[in-house]
Amino acid sequence: VSDRVVVAGRVRVGTILGASTFDIAPSRRFYSGGGGSVRGYGYQQLGPRDADGDPIGGRSLAEFSLEARVRLKAFGGNFGVVPFLDGGTLTNGSLPGASSWQFGAGIGVRYYSSFGPIRIDVGTPLNPRSGDSRVAVAVSLGQAF
Repeated sequence: VSDRVVVAGRVRVGTILGASTFDIAPSRRFYSGGGGSVRGYGYQQLGPRDADGDPIGGRSLAEFSLEARVRLKAFGGNFGVVPFLDGGTLTNGSLPGASSWQFGAGIGVRYYSSFGPIRIDVGTPLNPRSGDSRVAVAVSLGQAF
């Protein structure tokens, strides 16, 4: 958008055909939620859960992320703020469900070091389910996408 503002977006879609969820190894299923997918939710906390509330993964996934990376002039331009909106759905069906979308929004802070941005993102679920935390914090090296 300008020298100091970048608008970034990503879309991720996937499906596993030909087997039921529990015929697929847990390590091969899709998972969603957390700093690398839908911020505002805990790591892998989107989608189906077992009786104990633990994520079981799913067969179909759809996600999107939108963010504005605003680099600040203060401190030599080494800091920035990043408002974001993420959304995703994870189901056991062969296609992502249109009615089961979860959304998260928040703001992040970036320190642009010589080896890449160090980021802290603070997000909240916009339509939380029972058991979802009100706030999720992600600390990482590099951009979210």
